[in-house]
Amino acid sequence: MTPRDCLINSFQAAVKAAASEHIVPPHLPSPPKGRTLVVGAGKAAAAMAIAVENNWPENAPLSGLVVTRYGHSLDTNRITVIEAGHPLPDENSVHASNQILELVKTLKPEDLLLCLFSGGGSSLLSSPVEGITLQDLKTLTQQLLSCGATIQEINTVRKHLSTIQGGRLAMACHALVKALIISDVTGDDPTHIASGPCTPDTTTYAEALMVFKKYSINPSPAIYDMILAGSRQQLDETPKPNDQRFNQVENIIIASAHQSLTAAQSFFQQNNIATLILGDTVTGEAREVAKTYAALVKEIIHYPQQLKPPIALISGGETTVTIKGDGQGGRNSEFLLSLLIELDGLKNVYAIACDTDGIDGSENNAGAIITPDSLNRGKTLNLNAALFLNKNNAYNFFQQLNDLVITGPTYTNVNDYRAILIT
Repeated sequence: MTPRDCLINSFQAAVKAAASEHIVPPHLPSPPKGRTLVVGAGKAAAAMAIAVENNWPENAPLSGLVVTRYGHSLDTNRITVIEAGHPLPDENSVHASNQILELVKTLKPEDLLLCLFSGGGSSLLSSPVEGITLQDLKTLTQQLLSCGATIQEINTVRKHLSTIQGGRLAMACHALVKALIISDVTGDDPTHIASGPCTPDTTTYAEALMVFKKYSINPSPAIYDMILAGSRQQLDETPKPNDQRFNQVENIIIASAHQSLTAAQSFFQQNNIATLILGDTVTGEAREVAKTYAALVKEIIHYPQQLKPPIALISGGETTVTIKGDGQGGRNSEFLLSLLIELDGLKNVYAIACDTDGIDGSENNAGAIITPDSLNRGKTLNLNAALFLNKNNAYNFFQQLNDLVITGPTYTNVNDYRAILIT
């Protein structure tokens, strides 16, 4: 097996560990006395819905509605699937969210609300509060995604502009609520996954206002006035942890980045390659994280007393990109391009960085891969790596090298997967 194939196979092992067909069934509850309504949102929502259908008693009432990203729908029998916009919400996001809220309100105490959430749910489950337009929300979301804000900061704002996020979905329900969650955020806190439709919200309007100030965000007057009024306690806050209505709500993380990193680790070890997991909560600017990793690689190569090749350095998490150029590329591709520059043709070093959902940013690739000769191959094609990085144009750099990793939708999402193989 070549180093390139080894890295790609390790990524596939990480993705498989978060596949709905494996992780959903063990956590399914017994059917209630009444009926079961399934609702959900995220890139894995359709696959999770199928896993529920395939493992639910045929004679037990089951219906529902989940919303997923365009191109991520699958054929279901009892649960309806709607596709909507991501990373920016659209009319379908609002339509699906409103439908879900109305369905949930029909439940009775003897019924069960089974929720399925995964990464991408914040955009897909968008129902702006009264006075905020969809265009207001789309413009703000684009600003937040481009400024380098963390997902926790972005969701702090989203939850205070939504009729369904920040615990409000659970508060609309009169039945028991069980939420099965595939985590795509560092720390695996349910309140930040799909902006926490069924979890208490510990953030405040005041903190949302601080996000605007920190990143010089200029929202629409309607949004700013609402957040400002909330920060002055002129509006009701989102549901908080002391709300007793959450006593009937259970949120369960059924897949996380750590589980997938462990699966990748097992793959490498089965192929006689030592491993070091650098963490599943790695954050920060993608290009800066790459510089730190490059320094570690050089240390291992030059001073192999403790860590000796062959070895794979594995990590997960969610880096960010502050967009200043006009190119194409997601955070994983940007990480790799920065790493490539820092390694400067170092021999025996290969790396992969991909998003486990199969989409790096908004492009058609999951990520990319680098080999010891990537930089020289780029120079042969007159590609200036530093210039491509400055323009946030990593996608086009790796496309011309034929080094993009394209998987199509994986129907799951436990965030970034990075592996650096030193042979």
